[in-house]
Amino acid sequence: MNAARWHREASGRFSEVVAGTTDWDAPTPVAEWRARDVVDHLVSWFPPFLAAGTGITLPTGPSAADDPVAAWRHHRGHVQALLDEPSTKGAVYTSQMFGELPLSVAVEQFYVADVFMHTWDLARATGQDDLLDQTRCAELLAGMEPMEKVIRESGQFGTRVVVPGGASAQDRLIGFIGRDPSWRPPS
Repeated sequence: MNAARWHREASGRFSEVVAGTTDWDAPTPVAEWRARDVVDHLVSWFPPFLAAGTGITLPTGPSAADDPVAAWRHHRGHVQALLDEPSTKGAVYTSQMFGELPLSVAVEQFYVADVFMHTWDLARATGQDDLLDQTRCAELLAGMEPMEKVIRESGQFGTRVVVPGGASAQDRLIGFIGRDPSWRPPS
């Protein structure tokens, strides 16, 4: 799938969960985060990542601390516009860690995958439908497992949560990224 299309789908699903969120202070499966922090994470880390590797600067939008819905809507629109823009089709993302990658590949592998996985966090935290595409879960897990050592050393994921044999692709992915697939918000 190309980055623009997958971003449209993944960010669209995340947007549904954002729109359905009524308690932005709800605890999440990431112990130190509240619901608004999930949005803040996505709108905060990607712009500097993009600028550092491409020189492209996304317009600053509303703060997720003040208005998570507006912050997400603004951010999502600008990322989608970037991916849909014909002049960025041949753009390259460059970093010391990854070398050179087509911009679309970098965005898809790092950012869109993050949006996809954090959809589960926000949906689970706010009592919404948290079912993710099982095929996509399996693909992401298959791509990340060979790099587990590097991923764990990066500090970007928690300790892997062991799930029972025969667990769904979603539960295996959620466990891999350090979440307990059986986590529920406190009552």
